Amino acid sequence: DEPAVGLHPKKALIFLVCAFLSVTFLVALIAGNGPLVPKALNTNVTPSTVETPTTTTPLSRGVDKGVSEKSFRPLLGADNSYPWSSNVLDWQRTGFHFQPEKNWMNGPVFYKGWYHLFYQYHPDAPVWGKIVWGHAVSKDLINWRHLPIAMETDQWYDEQGVWTGSATILPDGQLVVLYTGSTNESVQVQNLAYPADPSDPLLIKWVKYPGNPVLVPPPGIDNKDFRDPTTAWKTPEGKWRITIGSKINKTGISLVYDTEDFKTFELLDGVLHAVPGTGMWECVDFYPISKQDENGLDTSVDGPGVKHIVKASMDDDRNDYYAIGTYDAYKGKWTPDNPKLDVGIGLRYDYGIYYASKTFYDQNKQRRVLWSWIKETDTEASDISKGWASLMGVPRTILLDKKTKSNIIQWPVEEITSLRTNVTVFKNLVLEAGSLVPLNLPAASQLDIVSEFELDEATVSQLNGADVAYDCAKNGGAATRGALGPFGFSVLAHNGLVEHTPVYFYVAKGVDGNLQTFFCADQSRSSAATDVDKSIYGNIVPVLKGEKLSMRILVDHSIVESFAQGGRTCITSRVYPTKAIYNNARLFLFNNATTATVTASVNVWQMKSAEI
Repeated sequence: DEPAVGLHPKKALIFLVCAFLSVTFLVALIAGNGPLVPKALNTNVTPSTVETPTTTTPLSRGVDKGVSEKSFRPLLGADNSYPWSSNVLDWQRTGFHFQPEKNWMNGPVFYKGWYHLFYQYHPDAPVWGKIVWGHAVSKDLINWRHLPIAMETDQWYDEQGVWTGSATILPDGQLVVLYTGSTNESVQVQNLAYPADPSDPLLIKWVKYPGNPVLVPPPGIDNKDFRDPTTAWKTPEGKWRITIGSKINKTGISLVYDTEDFKTFELLDGVLHAVPGTGMWECVDFYPISKQDENGLDTSVDGPGVKHIVKASMDDDRNDYYAIGTYDAYKGKWTPDNPKLDVGIGLRYDYGIYYASKTFYDQNKQRRVLWSWIKETDTEASDISKGWASLMGVPRTILLDKKTKSNIIQWPVEEITSLRTNVTVFKNLVLEAGSLVPLNLPAASQLDIVSEFELDEATVSQLNGADVAYDCAKNGGAATRGALGPFGFSVLAHNGLVEHTPVYFYVAKGVDGNLQTFFCADQSRSSAATDVDKSIYGNIVPVLKGEKLSMRILVDHSIVESFAQGGRTCITSRVYPTKAIYNNARLFLFNNATTATVTASVNVWQMKSAEI
């Protein structure tokens, strides 16, 4: 009962956006100066009764349709385009991340022995356009088989696009899908679909409910601000409940609906949750997480041993935020544990390029798995030249951090280790302040790096604290030196570091003597090209007393996924080197601190390519 995303066999541009199947059902609505109480509305709508939206001037990819910007600036025709060669562009294609063979793409569900990835896909070009649902299947979440397109834009209620949806598995094993369609007049409506042959484990053919749409924007909600239904979960009364993202003025909200048959819905008064100033909520997700156990939970699980996560993709800044809280199933309301870390203003899944994510409950292995769309951060011109755009991040498991109890833990699914080969081990390497150490490897474009770091305790204890704030993005990246950092790895590095991408820790000691640890990824020197994103990403990572600093990095050509302290803080980077490619890609350890000595132990595996 979850989301889906996938690749299509044809050569087409791929564009990934929250197209995951999920089964949570929530709704929240709030006005700028007080709660707006939505009432149930008639869903028996025909094309002629759908209100025509106000015409807007297209600003960029997707925005004129009422969805987030889908392309990195500068757009096609930029004056500072780098002269990319086909050889360099070919290197950018990844080895073990799911992506389309060609074109643009944008969740998954486990059904009859197969993981299904349904994803937003543009079959005609590597840019945002008229989106359909691509479809792929896997036995292990790593190796994928492309299947025919699952759903086309062949009805008036999804003529402009088959957008994000979620799957729910019913108690009898039947599968239903709710998805957002953009109508012939660009109104966002919710539609019902189900397998044409429920006995088919590959779910090749789908049927759209003749009575679609089953939901239209309620009073007070703009026609372009009503999208991305969640996986449904059970209420105490035995009904199904979902939630849908929206906004009222600048307040992001999650509307809540109840249903018994997925055809007729009741809009609950109020909202699941709302946060002023956060803007439109896309790809809302809602799921339980165990306070004690190390396994995932079905979306309908509730009780005293459970907390609930609300996650939303923020249309305004295109980042995915989550918060931990308490759910009142009788009132249909959710409350954050810490209002200062509420949805949209606190914690993020990932502090790099990571958007439109969706989780699903994998009943096969009793785990909750997170998928996300990873966009390109080069130009559309480059995407058109290489013939594809976007990919999926490596799927991650999600658990509550039992030590801090204030954040989740994200970690690559265990199946990714099946691609490991040829490990190289470096034990107790002493990195003096200002040192750079090359790690000799047979290749460095597809790696799984696992490491631990220890700062010299004597230096740390003798160091005077300072009342100086640190920010990964604002303090100059890995080139800015402090007493206790930065130190870590330079991945996809060229000899002489003409190009390199540092992933590192920076430790700051405050006037109170306490340490704060930051985890950062610096793209500012990742490429000689001038038309790619070179942001510096990162955030604080909690480090508890007695813990060593630990880091895992998955390098796969143009994507680097980094995990600190077992997955408390994560950063996904897209990098486009022009020299540090093929046999010229290197891996370095560095310690750019001015004072501290660091000891590092590292295991590096070469990674085979997945079969897709």
